Amino acid sequence: MKKIISLLLVLVMVVSVFAGCGSQTAPETTAAPTEAPATEAPVAETEAPTEAAPELSGTMKVVATSESYITLFDKFTAETGVKVELLSMSSGEVLSKLRAEGGTPSADLWFGGGIDAFMGAKEDGLLEQVNFEASEELDPTYKDAENYWFSKGLTIVGFLVNNTLASELELDIPASWADLLNEQYGGEIIMSNPAISGTNYGVVNCLLQTMGEEEGWKYFEALNENIAYYGRRGSDPMNKVIADEYAIGITYLDGTIDALLEQYDVTIVYPTDGIPYIPEGVAVFKGAENVDAAKYFVEWLYSNDENLALLAEIDKKPSVKVIKPTMEGIDLAYDTSILVDVDVALFGSQRSAILEQFEILMGDKAVEE
Repeated sequence: MKKIISLLLVLVMVVSVFAGCGSQTAPETTAAPTEAPATEAPVAETEAPTEAAPELSGTMKVVATSESYITLFDKFTAETGVKVELLSMSSGEVLSKLRAEGGTPSADLWFGGGIDAFMGAKEDGLLEQVNFEASEELDPTYKDAENYWFSKGLTIVGFLVNNTLASELELDIPASWADLLNEQYGGEIIMSNPAISGTNYGVVNCLLQTMGEEEGWKYFEALNENIAYYGRRGSDPMNKVIADEYAIGITYLDGTIDALLEQYDVTIVYPTDGIPYIPEGVAVFKGAENVDAAKYFVEWLYSNDENLALLAEIDKKPSVKVIKPTMEGIDLAYDTSILVDVDVALFGSQRSAILEQFEILMGDKAVEE
C-alpha cells in the first residue's frame, strides 16, 4: 500500500512539473504572432525604395532639346546615384541619327522635341515600352496607348516682332497668320526648318489641318515668298530677331520669350486666327546601354508631382498640367480653347508626306549650316 501511495505521489509531481512548463511557454507562443508584424513592417517599407536602386548605376546618356534640364537630371542623380551626360539636339536630328544607328542607339533617354518624331520612332520599332502605375493618371491624348512615348508638355507657337526694325522698315505688327502673307514683310520673316524643328513641324501640321490640305499648301507657298530662310534650330527665329537681323520670327512662346520683353524692344503676338501647338515627347531608346536607368527616370518623373513641378519651372510653362490633370500646385494659366483644334495622332502619320512636300517648297532657303 505504501508503494502504491508513493507511486501516486511521484505521478502527481511529474504532472505538476509539466504543467508548470506549459504555463511558461504559453505566453511565448501567443506573443509571436503579435511581434512578427512589428518587425516585418519596417523591413517592407525600407526595401521598396532600395529594391530598384542596386540596378541603377553607371551613366545615363540623354539627348534633349536644351541643356537647361541639367537641374532636373542633377536631382535624379542625387536620388539614384546615376550620373547623366546631356547632349542638346533637336527632335528631327535625333530621329535621323537614331535611324542611322541601325538599332544601336548612342543614348539611353530622349527628352523633349516634337511628338511627331517620337511617333515615327515607335513605328520604326526604335523605342522601349515603359509601364508604370502613374501612367494611368496621364491624359491619353498625350501619351502612347502602349506606353512607348509620353508627353511632358505642350509648345505653343506665335510671333516675335522686333519693334525697332518694324519701325525703321515701316512694317505693321502682324496680328494673324493671314497677316504674314502681306508683301510688306518680304524677306523679313524667319522660321525654322520643320524637318529639323518639331515645333515648326507642329505649325505646318496644325495649319494644314485647320485650313484644309489644299488651302493650307497654298498658304505656305505664299508665306514662303516672305520667308528669308529656314533656320536649323527652333531657337533661331528668336535669336535672329533679338539680334536685329530680322523683323519677325515664327517661334515657340513660353516664359523665356516673355522675359525678352524686359531686355529687348520686342512684341509677342498670339495669332488671332489660331495658336498651333505640338506636344513634347519623352521616351527610352530600345537597345540602350543603360535602359534600366532610363526607364526608371520616366517613372520617377511622372510619379512625383514635385519632379514635374521642377520640369515646369525649367520649361517656363505650366502645360504639364494638361498632360497630368491630377497634378497639384500648378495652374495652367491659359484656357486650352485658344489652341487650334487638331488631331494629335496625325502629327506622326502625316510627317513623312508633309516634310517631303515642304522640302520642295523651301528650295534653297533651307539652311545647311
